Amino acid sequence: MHGTFNPSPLDLSSIGGPILCPKEFWKYLGFIFDRKLSFCQHIDFHSNKAISTVKCMKILGNLVRDLNLYQKYLLYKSYVLPIILYKFQLWYYNRAPLSYLLKMLGKIQRRATIWILGTFKISPSFGIKAITGLIPINLHLQKLSERLQLQVHSFPSSYILLFLMEPKANVTTKQHSLSLGSLTRH
Repeated sequence: MHGTFNPSPLDLSSIGGPILCPKEFWKYLGFIFDRKLSFCQHIDFHSNKAISTVKCMKILGNLVRDLNLYQKYLLYKSYVLPIILYKFQLWYYNRAPLSYLLKMLGKIQRRATIWILGTFKISPSFGIKAITGLIPINLHLQKLSERLQLQVHSFPSSYILLFLMEPKANVTTKQHSLSLGSLTRH
């Protein structure tokens, strides 16, 4: 049966320690994990950070001299996209439930395109994205994912990650000394 994993608190009072309760979310190297590895908290955190960045970018222009469209476009591409796509390889994979995540990222992209063009909030999304030259975020993620896969295939044959990623070593080739198969043998 597939239920949520709810570990009980660890009582260390018998040895003079505290009672340790497991947390719902934990942060490690900039990632926010939960028990189901859904990455909704991770996307929420980085989405809020990106939305506040877009809001703060509005301050950069003034009434006398505003930023031109190209400068706004470059700000979005170089500051906002790296925030929302921080290590997307971890949460963007085949068969992952992405509807909530893509909805959040789409909202950020819409808000940024409205800021770039200075249009009204009721402007059609596809039209303003086409004018700014931004592709929809789901296609952007797919493009980046495919480029990453091509990059892995371009590694030299002696590259250690290729040996670690191989499911089983061929009988005809000698197994690398640091491959997972040789590291986990007893």
